[in-house]
Amino acid sequence: MATALVIGSMIGSGVFLLPAALAPFGASSLLGWAIALGGALLLAATFARLAVHWPCTGGPYAYVRRAFGDTAGFAIAWSYWVSIWSGMAAIAVAFAGSLGALFPALTATPVRAALCALAALWTCTLVNVAGLREAGRLQVALTTLKLLPLLLFGLVALWWVGPDRYVPFNPSGQSLPQVANATVILTMWALCGLEVATVPAGAIRDPARTIPRATLLGTLLAGVATILACTAVIGLVPGEVLKASGAPMAEAAARTWGPGAGIAIAALAAVSTFGAINGWVMVCAQVSLAAAGDGLFPRAFARRDRHGTPVFGVLVGSSLATVLVIASYSRSLVDLFTFILLISTSAILLPYAASSAAWLRRGTGGGRIVAALALLYSLYALSGAGAEALGWGAVLLLAGLPVYAWMRRSTPATR
Repeated sequence: MATALVIGSMIGSGVFLLPAALAPFGASSLLGWAIALGGALLLAATFARLAVHWPCTGGPYAYVRRAFGDTAGFAIAWSYWVSIWSGMAAIAVAFAGSLGALFPALTATPVRAALCALAALWTCTLVNVAGLREAGRLQVALTTLKLLPLLLFGLVALWWVGPDRYVPFNPSGQSLPQVANATVILTMWALCGLEVATVPAGAIRDPARTIPRATLLGTLLAGVATILACTAVIGLVPGEVLKASGAPMAEAAARTWGPGAGIAIAALAAVSTFGAINGWVMVCAQVSLAAAGDGLFPRAFARRDRHGTPVFGVLVGSSLATVLVIASYSRSLVDLFTFILLISTSAILLPYAASSAAWLRRGTGGGRIVAALALLYSLYALSGAGAEALGWGAVLLLAGLPVYAWMRRSTPATR
């Protein structure tokens, strides 16, 4: 279940939309993929060590708090929490887009599309309210349904792609270092979630053994499947068509094997995004649970029902995502994703960098070189987000300061 949580959270909407975003760079986007996957594996190895050293609920937040104190811990918890529920909103909208490719009438108007997105979001919310075990079982089933077809698509599709399809190698006109910097932040969106098995550590059996295996294996499988699929799509669909496509993978399948294949890929995208929503709803509640348990989030987030589920945290996270869906339902899917991709990825890279720094400060034993490289990679990827995304990230981070001040005044946090 832990491995399925990692894979299911990573393989969400990014793999189905990224080929369109990467189209201007052509095959040279593989540079970004190579750096992103290498950096993701460095981060996964670092999180594996952190999970063994501090096997506690909270993931990045818990590690940073133990290494740097309450203030840094709150900043990371807040940043991570915001990135999760905002990402949930984007993925829910992507689910509606995938469903619309199968049943156009369901998303014929913005209101219908929003209702489809909210139906998926709240279905996953109710599953999580029923309990972590039920959510975990659903995650295993959904991960199996999307990982195997995605791997199969990537492997089979590459047989149909000749080397001439990747000429010119770099149509963007930028230098290769510029291409790498621009594409790493985009490709990293598809690899976010590598750390999620560390977040519900308190609910995982034998976390010191299970979490490192789940983190490394899940990252590798999800990364390879995503790279294969995106590379195949870039080779199958002309660049000018790809740039404007709202469903690039379905477009590639339909062009290669006919309309039926396009419908099948659209169905796969719907399953994939639904599974990602389910995983992130679970993680969102666990982050707020850990922060509330340490006195940094309101106490209500720490309440659990008789099954041990932090129901309040589940409902609040989904409610905030619902507000975002309603507020942005009139925007196009591509516009929404371009905005959310940079904001959400930037917000997650900050906890990644801080977690790597936490191991460098308080970790014991080896792994310092790996953690140092993971830290450098996180900062490098963050530099590619651009001023607008970094500015929005700073605003969202500062929005949490009144909450932190109120919590410090009402119930001083303990170390």
